[in-house]
Amino acid sequence: MFNLGRSAKEVVGLDLGANSLKLVKLEHKAGGHVLKALGVRELPPECIVAEEIKDREQIVFEIQSLIDEVDPKIRDVVVAISGHGVLTDKITIDKKFGAEAEQAILFEAEQRAPFDVEDVTLDYHVIQIHEETNKMDVLLVAARNEFLHNYLELIQAAGLRPVIVDTDAFAILNAYEINYDTDPSRVTALVNIGSDLTNCTFLVGGAYHSTRDVPSGGRLVFEAVEREFRLSPELAQKAMRGELESQVDPDMLKAPVVAAAEELVGGLEVAFSYFRQLAEVPKIDWIILSGGGALIPFLPEYVQAQLNIPIEIANPLRNIEYDPEQFTDIQPERIAPLLAVPIGLAARKVK
Repeated sequence: MFNLGRSAKEVVGLDLGANSLKLVKLEHKAGGHVLKALGVRELPPECIVAEEIKDREQIVFEIQSLIDEVDPKIRDVVVAISGHGVLTDKITIDKKFGAEAEQAILFEAEQRAPFDVEDVTLDYHVIQIHEETNKMDVLLVAARNEFLHNYLELIQAAGLRPVIVDTDAFAILNAYEINYDTDPSRVTALVNIGSDLTNCTFLVGGAYHSTRDVPSGGRLVFEAVEREFRLSPELAQKAMRGELESQVDPDMLKAPVVAAAEELVGGLEVAFSYFRQLAEVPKIDWIILSGGGALIPFLPEYVQAQLNIPIEIANPLRNIEYDPEQFTDIQPERIAPLLAVPIGLAARKVK
């Protein structure tokens, strides 16, 4: 949303999550994108908790290590922010252009924002123009200056230049739009389960409607598995990936996963109910599930059963070209749901 850079044929998306770093380099070409580089690096436990950076030096080191591992020449990156420091809203105003539109949008932002507009960085995007009513729907994004500056300083301390600052929710939406045909007859929820935060982005009539965050995620499940089987964080990660079958029967994971997921499901139920009332729709037709939570055993099935909504596991690589032989150390298709945010970021046009 906040464009700070110049045009490029290759764009790098860097996703700084609470549990891991994900980096994707895409080549932009006529009619599509090509995956040129990919890297994932797990962060040490407790580096980032509840959106708060606990160990800045360690994170900078991990970012630099990931860059060195994937491509030491990388400098320009597209990054994303989310959580309490970011406000998104959809407003409808009279159709205007240029400075007149910016003035009207700023006025609306002042009326709606829960904080002083002088303390935030604003951007907007016109979603739809209604010629019959001479109105237009505008997506408004506001980031707290202190929150934004601290995040950018962290990226810059790693020797990188953030050329676009997006939001997680809109990166996920971008990844969806380049990989799926939107169905205007279906109400869609894009749900990205992170470690501490779950992003829900809703589409109605084939177009963006709204976004809502749930302050819960996969960390609860991992901590439950740690306690249940008395594992270190590192071993709990391996157990969730099915790499400790000799120590942990995969079927035994179900009970702690389901118990820990109750809070997440409760948060989703509240978010979905609020959306249905806001959008005046009777139901949500399907969920596209992404993020690390989509890879947790038994979790997608449990969420689907509790919400009674069909779930499809996101594949943000379905329309992305790549040579499997180029990625011998990492299999992109196995971790595809984890890549929704960085792919959505790397698919941005950098001007």
